[in-house]
Amino acid sequence: MKTLNEWFLHGMTQNEYIASMQRNKEEMLGVYNEFHLEDSYKALLQEFQPSGLRALILTADWCGDAMVNLPIFMRIANEALIEPRYFVRDENLDLMDRYLTNGKSRSIPIIVLIDKEGNEVVKWGPRAPEAQRLADELFGSLPPKGTPEFEEAFKKAIPDFQQNLTKNRELWSAIARDLIHTIKEAQSVR
Repeated sequence: MKTLNEWFLHGMTQNEYIASMQRNKEEMLGVYNEFHLEDSYKALLQEFQPSGLRALILTADWCGDAMVNLPIFMRIANEALIEPRYFVRDENLDLMDRYLTNGKSRSIPIIVLIDKEGNEVVKWGPRAPEAQRLADELFGSLPPKGTPEFEEAFKKAIPDFQQNLTKNRELWSAIARDLIHTIKEAQSVR
């Protein structure tokens, strides 16, 4: 089994991942260009710069959650000097299956921070609690999964969900807060 250090060495850089995107690239870059960290967050994140944290990010360009979470994490990583590597989920199932949501779902994005030695520091994803509440509200009233009615209702709900992800600045702030809190908590126990 590959170590996290070995995985990191084989991941795509941020620029390589963005260049490879076939879907949601403009939307993701739109969030990146419009989202800015608060000064208080910048000061906190700068404290992590000497730690040498690195990130393994499981994602896919079709994923709506990745479309909003990744550009926010990119801003955080830039400020904290966290070096990221990107892994397309379906091309890296051995890594993905280490980080299943609820022990069974290959939900993405998943962000795994590792230290200089390659030890896992913390895992985040696939959603901040506020984004999960939004998803529960939008998708909770759909017909049961697996029924013909579900597919149609799901397809109708997706545009509203994606609109919220790409335009809701309060949601962006909540995602940033959750990511930063997770990093801060992991660093405080080290």
